[in-house]
Amino acid sequence: MNKKTSRPGANIHVFRRSLLLSAVVIFPSFASAETTSSGSIDKNKVQSPSSAKSTSAKTTTRTAVNRSALRSASSETIIVTGSAVSTANNQNANPVQVITSAEIAKTSASTLGDYFARLPSMGSSGSTNYSPNGGGGASCPDIRNLGSNRALVLIDGKRQTPTTTGCVDMNTIPMDQIASVEILKDGGSELYGADAVSGVINIKLRHNLDDAGIRVRGGISDVGDAMQGRISGYKGFNFDHDRGNITVFGQYMTQSGILEKNRPWAVNNPWTNNPAPGHAFTCCSSVTVQPHIFPQTSGGSYITTTDGTIRPYTTADHYSYAQDQSLSNNLQEANLSGEMHYDFDKHFQVYANVRYAHRQSDEQMAGNPVSGSIYPSTLPSPFMIPEGNPYLQAVLAQAGLPAQDAVIYKRTNDMGLREFSNGVDTWQVSGGAQGQIVDDWNYDLSMTYGSSIQTDTTENMGNYRHMNEELGAVQSDPSDPYSSVYYDPSACTSKPGCVLVNPFQPWTGAAAKYATFTEHDHDYYQMRDFNFRVNNNHLVSLPYRHAGEVKFAGGIEHRSEQGAFVPDPIVSTGDTTGNVSQYTGGGYNVTEVYMEAQLQLLKDTLLAKDLTIDGQGRYSNYNTFGDAENWKLGINWAPIRDIRFRATLGTSFRAPNISEMYGGQALGYPGGNDPCAQVASYGSLAPIVEANCHKYGNNPATFVNPNSGQIPTVTGGNPKLQPETGRTYTIGTVITPRWIRGLSASVEYWHYTLKNMIQTYPVQYIVDQCYTGMAPSYCSFVAPRTGQGAISQVFNLDNNMGSLITSGIDFDLNYRLRVTPFDTFSLSNNFQYLTSYLQNYLDGGAYYNYAGRLFENGGSGQPRVRDYAQATWTHGEFSFTYMMTYTGGMLNNNGSNDEICGQVVYCKVPGIFTHDITIGYHPGRWDLQAGVSNLLDKKPPFVPLSGYGTNINQYGGLLSTGRYVFLSAGVNF
Repeated sequence: MNKKTSRPGANIHVFRRSLLLSAVVIFPSFASAETTSSGSIDKNKVQSPSSAKSTSAKTTTRTAVNRSALRSASSETIIVTGSAVSTANNQNANPVQVITSAEIAKTSASTLGDYFARLPSMGSSGSTNYSPNGGGGASCPDIRNLGSNRALVLIDGKRQTPTTTGCVDMNTIPMDQIASVEILKDGGSELYGADAVSGVINIKLRHNLDDAGIRVRGGISDVGDAMQGRISGYKGFNFDHDRGNITVFGQYMTQSGILEKNRPWAVNNPWTNNPAPGHAFTCCSSVTVQPHIFPQTSGGSYITTTDGTIRPYTTADHYSYAQDQSLSNNLQEANLSGEMHYDFDKHFQVYANVRYAHRQSDEQMAGNPVSGSIYPSTLPSPFMIPEGNPYLQAVLAQAGLPAQDAVIYKRTNDMGLREFSNGVDTWQVSGGAQGQIVDDWNYDLSMTYGSSIQTDTTENMGNYRHMNEELGAVQSDPSDPYSSVYYDPSACTSKPGCVLVNPFQPWTGAAAKYATFTEHDHDYYQMRDFNFRVNNNHLVSLPYRHAGEVKFAGGIEHRSEQGAFVPDPIVSTGDTTGNVSQYTGGGYNVTEVYMEAQLQLLKDTLLAKDLTIDGQGRYSNYNTFGDAENWKLGINWAPIRDIRFRATLGTSFRAPNISEMYGGQALGYPGGNDPCAQVASYGSLAPIVEANCHKYGNNPATFVNPNSGQIPTVTGGNPKLQPETGRTYTIGTVITPRWIRGLSASVEYWHYTLKNMIQTYPVQYIVDQCYTGMAPSYCSFVAPRTGQGAISQVFNLDNNMGSLITSGIDFDLNYRLRVTPFDTFSLSNNFQYLTSYLQNYLDGGAYYNYAGRLFENGGSGQPRVRDYAQATWTHGEFSFTYMMTYTGGMLNNNGSNDEICGQVVYCKVPGIFTHDITIGYHPGRWDLQAGVSNLLDKKPPFVPLSGYGTNINQYGGLLSTGRYVFLSAGVNF
């Protein structure tokens, strides 16, 4: 790619502001997927991930649940994500998927984000480790392709401090400390706050251990890269006759990245157009390592070679940035956590925990493409060598051209490739007390404080002001970027360190040192969260026969969040050759009250083994925009024990985050193509597009696009934003037939409607609406073109606009069969069918159907069919697991319209299967595993205009590495 896309971190993108109730827990000590019987310390002790039973996570969080009145409360049932009162998972009206540590450990996933790429319900619009150009090094989850800023991530039911990219980074979650993961695949704003629009991811860690363990793991791709090593250990012990416990955990992981040049499908295919059949494709970038010049009087374009000669420029001279670019990040992470609890009596039990995570991500990019100044800079645009420059005169004379100004396109590889490093330190401490108030009333009082500090460092960035000085280029009017320039060598000789250069030779030594700088950007974020909550799982029994009990939970929460992004001074002034960013800073606070009531209307009677209704509500008061109320109703009806019907209906909202409200304007380079560089692709509208190109100063016949596959775009915040609103509902059934032991199957229809969405337009949509004449008003977003006819920038600020409607069907199957006393077979399958994904960008405007579509220019894909299956055969201490993922085929979409087969070379992508196997051996306390992912070395499908040879967001996590092998060993003692 030419430029670095706009980093989420550069705007602290997606800060969380919605308030939450601590998710799955009225008591943090109850946050387990299944409750063990009281007093069973051995059951509370956590097994190694792969040796634990895959059917449930037997981990509890504190021995407090084994003591006093709290013990009896927990032994009945547990608190499942999506509810604040105790209930069994299969009796919960909310669709919740439970993933155990054993299931995760059988895969090759290095981080939790890598594992999520397998799940059909997880979308591709978040960032991953395979989003190096603009991903910021973070892995941000996304549910239902509604965006990572609409999914809430909890750890042990508690809201977490996000990183300064605005999400809870999955790279910072220690894999070997995970006990289970619960995913609420339904809106949860009425219980958890504004971020839980698409759902909730609750990560449950291992707690309350009284032994020790160590685990090591390593892996490598079959081409010798993507090497990974991980080591983790824990130690726990009880004290004072088991009234208290202290557990500590540590993990270190390192993983090397992948370069595009080491994947032929990526390095050989950086197409920048999708031509009609029989027409040539364009490749790569016109901003080359050897200077590419445009004489301003004589016209034409030329390239100078390394021996100092000049010749006319052709497309064969284009530069393939793929040969110098990362495909995935280098990643290092270190985690350290400690927790304790002490039970004074049943009324007063104190707990505290502290977690620290350090993450370092590194990537490589080609040298800066330099073609002119970047908004808001007033330095020369385009990059111009003045007529009086003696080196220019000599080069032009070789071509028989008179002395004149010349625009220059230059790639700064000779000054060094860009080396981007992203370091994040996140820590969080929380503490509180819980216990019994009286009878069945219990309380939990807690306080959480967290902080995240991020430093982004980019080496070998170009200083555009200094580059002009080294050319002796001086503006006639320094306040006008389009003013003429003249040659004055004193512009350089008067500056310490400046060296006049021959622009047609490599810039090295002192000249390169003066023309480059190391960029340092800083992000800061902190969160304070106070929670007080009560619950009663036996509030009252309904006064009639075959009636059940009423359960109640409620509480109050106050949270404040503050964040800031401080760019490098050279970046904020626009003197950089890279992205320009402005300061972002602000904060908010919110006070919320919530409650839930669950009534079991009937039980153990004719056609009503169980009939339960549930109501949830939340009132929020933000200091930024005011009040909001949300509610949710659920019903769960089991006419007999073998089948259960459930449904939910609720509202949701998402408050604007810090970046969206206070974000400074920044220039980035999202995927897109200048209409004037692909006029023929518009079919019957091509004449209108060509006419508008001439109107706005572009001749398509001679145009050389410096921003191949990207469009310079200015983004930024808007303090007038209002919250998004939405409504969700689900309808489903769960079947657990008693005549087929071990079988559980569920089918769920889900539907989301979001309105007044906080979003920006797809940049391709803006320029297409303008140049096709479909909506001329969009031309107001497009700034005047440069002197070379290129788009200078598109303004695309956050706004409340449009709506989104999406729906689908989930089918989940789990089956466990004991074949012999020594052999067990288990099968799980997660299937999703997307029935609709409709989006519009103006209230009352036309909806665009993106179901079954893949965006060519990057971004997300919405396959109609996705499936993930896992089958395991266990024989004594041995196990064999087979895993399969399927991603359905999609039509290519250029950001405005579907590509039509017959009019372009690539109009769709096929469905893709991948296959993994893992072999396990579990003798005694040991756990040994070996596995191969992508067994058949399946390559991702080719996608033009993507910059990587494929859509890296959709296919990167499962296919980009290729065939991968891993080994792991662990022991408890």
